[in-house]
Amino acid sequence: MHCCLCEILLLLAGLAALLLTLLLIVAHVTAKKMPNLHRSEEEKYFTDSKGKKEPFPSIHDPPTKDLSVVVPSYNEEERLPVMMDEAMEFLEQRQKKQPSFNYEVIVVDDGSRDKTTEVAFKYCKKYGSDKVRVLTLKKNRGKGGAVRMGVLVSRGKLILMADADGATKFADIKNVEVGLEKLKPWPDQMAISCGSRAHLEKDSIAQRSVFRTFLMYGFHFLVWFLCVRRVKDTQCGFKLLTREAAARTFSALHVDRWAFDVELLYIAQCLSIPVAEVAVNWTEIEGSKLVPFWSWLQMGRDLLFIRMRYLTGAWKIDTSGKLN
Repeated sequence: MHCCLCEILLLLAGLAALLLTLLLIVAHVTAKKMPNLHRSEEEKYFTDSKGKKEPFPSIHDPPTKDLSVVVPSYNEEERLPVMMDEAMEFLEQRQKKQPSFNYEVIVVDDGSRDKTTEVAFKYCKKYGSDKVRVLTLKKNRGKGGAVRMGVLVSRGKLILMADADGATKFADIKNVEVGLEKLKPWPDQMAISCGSRAHLEKDSIAQRSVFRTFLMYGFHFLVWFLCVRRVKDTQCGFKLLTREAAARTFSALHVDRWAFDVELLYIAQCLSIPVAEVAVNWTEIEGSKLVPFWSWLQMGRDLLFIRMRYLTGAWKIDTSGKLN
């Protein structure tokens, strides 16, 4: 009996090793070696408030703004105005109190099928294209791809990622700014401050089904086990980066969809970029693009492949300090 049990365990271990080997091979062979930084000719330009085409700058240019806010938007014609009204009011009030403060908001239309670009452009006409710019992508890239395209054309010393649904109150930028300041001195001017909903987890569990709670804990475990150890909530879409940290991480980012935050923080971890996690106010807004089961399944697959592709060398991080 004991021998039979040992044989079964050895067989299972062998099968597990074989499966892991196959997954490593698949992850390596199917990996796109370089990040997708390609832009179509149209994506290299924005339309100013007078209807004239102007070229976007580059993240590698010297900064000319104190803050850039990048807003990834996919079919957000209904939810975007609420977020933009709140953000613009806050930023305009800050500018009145601090006349030297300047900013820009970059709305990235991720290949929407609705009037997201038209809605965003109304703010460009109202506030001017020096403050609000719209980057319309020809095809849907996914949230990570949209954020990356916005970051790579930003002008700010600091760059904030903010979701179009307005789930995080824009005034909480003060919280992530404090988190960033506490990380000083920043090594090579690089630091990241992440908004976090971890403090709301107990309340949210009470409102979730057992199945969704199981998926959430499973995802958190995979993030911790495979990629990121020091951040509890990797998925909150409210993150503040120094320009240098944004340039280094987003130039190396491969994942275009929901798990891009995890790869972003994994790259930061590998580059020893200091990361703060700061509590923010968050409200669930109707109209989420996240389909619970299938999106979690896709994210789980992406997490596994992130770790395997870096492990096998299919994806590499340039630790020399040079930018692409």
